[in-house]
Amino acid sequence: MFERSRKGEHALLIQPHAGGAVAEDVLEEFADLARSAGASIAATITARIDRPNPATLIGSGKLEEVKAAAEATGADLVLVNHALTPVQERNLEKALQRRVVDRTGLILDIFAQRARSHEGKLQVELAQLKHMATRLVRGWTHLERQRGGSIGLRGPGETQLETDRRLLQKRVEQLQRRLEKVEVQHAQMRRARVRSELPRVALVGYTNAGKSTLFNALTGADAYAADQLFATLDPTVRRVALPGGTIVLADTVGFVRDLPHELVAAFRSTLAEAREADLLLHVVDAADPHREERIAQVDAVLAEIGAGGIPQLLVMNKIDRIEGAVPRHDHDGGAPGEPGHRERVWLSARDGRGMELLQGALARRLDLQRVAGELRLPPQAGRLRARLHQLGAVRAEEADEHGWRLRLDLPRGEAERLAARADGEPLRALLPPRQAEEAE
Repeated sequence: MFERSRKGEHALLIQPHAGGAVAEDVLEEFADLARSAGASIAATITARIDRPNPATLIGSGKLEEVKAAAEATGADLVLVNHALTPVQERNLEKALQRRVVDRTGLILDIFAQRARSHEGKLQVELAQLKHMATRLVRGWTHLERQRGGSIGLRGPGETQLETDRRLLQKRVEQLQRRLEKVEVQHAQMRRARVRSELPRVALVGYTNAGKSTLFNALTGADAYAADQLFATLDPTVRRVALPGGTIVLADTVGFVRDLPHELVAAFRSTLAEAREADLLLHVVDAADPHREERIAQVDAVLAEIGAGGIPQLLVMNKIDRIEGAVPRHDHDGGAPGEPGHRERVWLSARDGRGMELLQGALARRLDLQRVAGELRLPPQAGRLRARLHQLGAVRAEEADEHGWRLRLDLPRGEAERLAARADGEPLRALLPPRQAEEAE
């Protein structure tokens, strides 16, 4: 039986397809995934599959071709751009005498390299263990040997395979408990942000569309950004000051075609930033010739995680890669509010062109108009005063025996929400008549 090597970075790529020419962008994305995992590419072989071989996925003739190519190029790793069953993976490794990794295993490996936070590492390990659990079944013959029967090895007679499976299950249960605790903590943090009443915006998009570069441009943060797939895995949240108010902006993990369902499930808490947002900034690589297909693929994943109904603003990024492109703000698909309507802002997050258009569009979409003026608060309005200070709305303050005189400047939406509360009546004096009626 072939003994799996832990090494393997010189990869031979196999691209299965149903017939006809293979789309160039599919091959490029798979090659980018391989390079993102740290592999160098020896060669790429396409394999037409009319009916998948249950034993090896590809046919015997193509298998011989792959084996010859691996030997000729010196490839020590075979990557298959398709989900493999445990039996197919084992049989391919036995036939090729090389380690074989399918698309899911490859993405998991990239995620393992990118995870930085405690939660991200737990999520990746859990997804890896669940993927590995299916590979233990009749995977390697040495795991079927019985323990016991020899001096020093006598015991319950449990096979090594059963021992490994039991230990793996214990580790999965332990990780799930730890993740539940982390998710509770993050849910409390998200509830605190909700209580702050600041609008919540989440960056979503196809991987490598420039989300983290845009996040840094908007926030002045230094989130990791690189020209590679899945450069950002852990969510980052910052406050952003816009003309008229402040928002909470979250950078999330990028999506990719055929994202394995187990990965979507594993990162459900990370993707909660997108599910709970008031607005999604859908970042698109404007220079990508397949951008409309990418938009549809991201929309499909958003629908899968329960964020399909959240309003979107399309950010057409990377116009610096399009000759003659200039920043602009446009609409298509009908009037605002109608099905199919899309609002787009064309910009370059890398050189900053068009950022003022995005900031203005965000302010309008989130209704961040300002309310300013002087307000007299009685002594019993201490809670409202504290809330105004917490929001950073107080520009000047004077105290006397009658209470406080405040000079305020805050977003209209926040003023209306405070005025609608039982203790917010003094604030209604600052609102124009129409707004005061709505707040009531």
